[in-house]
Amino acid sequence: MEDVLEVYHRPYDPVFPVVCMDESSKQLVGEVTAPIPAAPGHPQLQDNEYVRKGVAEIFMEVEPLAGRRHVAVTERRTRIDWANHIRDMLDVRYPEAEQIVLVMDNLNTHSVASLYATFPPAEALRMARRLEIHYTPKHGSWLNIAEIELSVLKRQCLAERIPEMETMRREVNAWNQARNTRQSKVNWQFTTDDARVKLKRLYPKF
Repeated sequence: MEDVLEVYHRPYDPVFPVVCMDESSKQLVGEVTAPIPAAPGHPQLQDNEYVRKGVAEIFMEVEPLAGRRHVAVTERRTRIDWANHIRDMLDVRYPEAEQIVLVMDNLNTHSVASLYATFPPAEALRMARRLEIHYTPKHGSWLNIAEIELSVLKRQCLAERIPEMETMRREVNAWNQARNTRQSKVNWQFTTDDARVKLKRLYPKF
């Protein structure tokens, strides 16, 4: 926990950007009966019955001090999907960064081994050298700023029924662009000193 908290209080450095990453999913849901449009005196009326149309996977990447995020909607979230997302992050979104300070949970796909399972060894090593990985502790997902950003995404963009992957991608891309245009940053206030007081029950007693 303290390792991640110390990372969050590093000064902004575009050569060593702190980037948080998390994953989630969204059930694709279609209508059985078309909703009745809103009219004076009543809101849109939606039938309780629906049809499941699969699941969309969401990769959230956020740089809290720059107010920059990238969201990818995919059909799967295997170790290969994660590795490809990391490659794009390094080579497309942060090509000038010497090393990315990456904060994420310790899901089994979130490892350098996934790079080696996806790319030739020399390419995997090249990418691994540009990552400084910090894992949030077990039951400590609240420490991941990307999880907070996912909650904002779901509340602002994904609360309604979405029937198709392409529709979801359009909605998410529009939200992503608007958030980046506003440069919505995260002002993380919780410190290591705070943790030692407020979460002292988690520390061993000597």
